[in-house]
Amino acid sequence: MDIVVTPDGLEGKTGTLVFGEFRCRCALGRGGTVSGKREGDGATPLGRFPLRRILYRPDRLDPPRSVLSVTSLSPEYGWCDDPGDSFYNQPVTLPHEGHCESLWREDAVYDVIVVLGHNDAPVHPGMGSAIFLHLATSDYAPTEGCVAVTRDDLLGLLAAVEPETAMEIRVAEKNTEKN
Repeated sequence: MDIVVTPDGLEGKTGTLVFGEFRCRCALGRGGTVSGKREGDGATPLGRFPLRRILYRPDRLDPPRSVLSVTSLSPEYGWCDDPGDSFYNQPVTLPHEGHCESLWREDAVYDVIVVLGHNDAPVHPGMGSAIFLHLATSDYAPTEGCVAVTRDDLLGLLAAVEPETAMEIRVAEKNTEKN
């Protein structure tokens, strides 16, 4: 069974995440959802993506319960988002020569990260990097292209997924009501 994410409306900066009977609100990319993801567009890519592994902040919570591989983060963990770098869309140790995002953030959004299998097998430079399922801000502010939910929702979801579970991000459903 897959986790299904459906944007709310055409802007698609928030949506609904469903896994079996479980349903919750989620934040999506500031650029909505797109089928042709490009680096820096701020959009959440449409498609079906495997759940690769979980990364978490051991100074802020215990390891999440899950069948997925769980790795603790440290301040040196980063993710390369530089299309010209040979480590594009891969984890790196900071400092790193190419442009990278730190996974050890002051805010809580990366306290738990699920790495989604977007543009990773193989990697295509410029087609999007660092697409994660992570924690939402309290106001569900748009992400830079990820899917984000509350901490309780994410921890509950991770305890329920199976090894073959993937995330399917769908196009917004059109309003079919007649006026």
